[in-house]
Amino acid sequence: MAALSLVPLALVAWAWSLTLARALPRADFVFNNGTEVSSLDPAAANGIPEGRVIRALYEGLYTREPIGGNAVPALAANTELSADRLTYIFKLKPGIVWSNGDPLTAADFEWNFRRLLDPETASPFAGELWCIRGARELNTGRDAADTPVEPGAVALGVKATDDATLVIELVAPTAHFLELLAAYQLSPVHRASLEAARKRSPQGWTSEWTRPGALVGNGPYVLAERRLNDRIRLVKNERYWDADSVAMRTIDALAIEDATTAFNLYFAGEVDWLDGNVPASLIDRLLARDDFDPEPYFGLYFYRVNTTKPPLDDPRVRRALYATINRVQICDRLLEAGQKPAYTLVPWGHMGSYSSPPAKKEDLEGARQALAEAGFGPEGKPIGTLRILYNSSEQNRSIAELVANDWSEYLDIDVDLENQEWKSYVDRQSNLQYDVSRSSWICDYLDVLNFFAVFTSESDNNRTGWKNADYDKLIAEARGIVDPGARNALLRRAETILLDELPILPIYSYVSQNLVDPRVGGFGVNPLNEQNPKYWYWMDEPELARSRRAQNKREKKVSSHGPKEGLYSPKAQAERKAGGRTRK
Repeated sequence: MAALSLVPLALVAWAWSLTLARALPRADFVFNNGTEVSSLDPAAANGIPEGRVIRALYEGLYTREPIGGNAVPALAANTELSADRLTYIFKLKPGIVWSNGDPLTAADFEWNFRRLLDPETASPFAGELWCIRGARELNTGRDAADTPVEPGAVALGVKATDDATLVIELVAPTAHFLELLAAYQLSPVHRASLEAARKRSPQGWTSEWTRPGALVGNGPYVLAERRLNDRIRLVKNERYWDADSVAMRTIDALAIEDATTAFNLYFAGEVDWLDGNVPASLIDRLLARDDFDPEPYFGLYFYRVNTTKPPLDDPRVRRALYATINRVQICDRLLEAGQKPAYTLVPWGHMGSYSSPPAKKEDLEGARQALAEAGFGPEGKPIGTLRILYNSSEQNRSIAELVANDWSEYLDIDVDLENQEWKSYVDRQSNLQYDVSRSSWICDYLDVLNFFAVFTSESDNNRTGWKNADYDKLIAEARGIVDPGARNALLRRAETILLDELPILPIYSYVSQNLVDPRVGGFGVNPLNEQNPKYWYWMDEPELARSRRAQNKREKKVSSHGPKEGLYSPKAQAERKAGGRTRK
């Protein structure tokens, strides 16, 4: 590849390889995951880094196609929906087994739904399943009228009627239910392994069953090795039901948080894919290359506000903070890859048929007036020092510095910055141990309701302390409406409430920033930027040439560190030998 680096490439590659990757041969495919994952338990995880690895280790009833990102059947061979849209019947593919050879049955799915909803599991995704009959009662111990119920008496609407049939009954028609099933959090885990680990290690069982050699999955890969703060090594699962379609034999997910290191490793040929960890100072040069192609996707970068902590418990203070963030400067002078200023909960201001209500933008005089009305400012009390919490990242720090400068210059507020590694950052946020916190939300599924559900009072993902009964009621009503027009009207009312009270401060709408070796095939463009390693392969020289002609890109064609002879799945090899079409 053309020389484009921040520090000498040889030095970076040498230091990383010798200090962290000793004795491990290079994997067929290496990507930077950006941080150490917090959990490999689908029910407990909730982040983008976790999802990338979990999709390799597990597979649910539905998954996402790489192009477009729509939900498509995975382990479900057939899906039926009743006339009243309340009952789904799923037939499983025949012969599915776990990575240890145990059969995978509908009973595994029934148990996994119950486990995810069990309060002891404390899954941040549990609230998304309240559309299932009995799920809310099982998860909270209370019904929709807030009346206490005995969990043991709850009849959950998930039932395995035989080894191959799973029946799910809903409370009300749910338009996005199949999209929901494609979320990685609904991947099944191996019950026997989990229960054995709990018996062996009552105190540390939650990490015991997810370590290499103990984790039993059902996805295209198995967990071979995990080096904390270094990498996760994945090896192809030969027992996977569609193993013939899997090309990469080994994959490494690196945990590099430093953007400069990750970037230089890419150009040294040590990394094949980076996502969102590209130094902004080089965006202009990267846009001239054919291995970098930013695309809009459904993600919002925002700041959470701890609404339980004075003076941030006053909406007027939050409105002042919102109105003084120079989002245009952040997008145009710092990020520079096509991100757009965000003033609403929904990124880009629309999703599907939904459009956000008109939102207020920067207003310096209005901000000072709101602060004065709250009793702060030159004629009132000092607001004190605010602290912005962010997870370790050069870009997060740069944004926090700009925001801190805005608040200092326009509102005369002192601001301190505090960075934490990923797990500590998430824990602090969950426990409301912050003033203002760097945050983001990427859709779990292709439905705008996913953004709204985050900030209901009972959502484990809320993490602001904000509660609004009217907002909750509107979201609950919208969940059961199929008609897009009626549903959107309710959601617009809900977004109006949120944008008035501002438990969050939207900053910008995301674009994907995939820097990927041009020889990589099976790498899809979709609005969630979800990439499934099952589909990845290396193109040989003829296919790479055809791919470039088809894309007809004007950008500079860069060289590839991938194998020139390519690396194809057994299925693709057979098709090529027979003269068939190579998988796209």
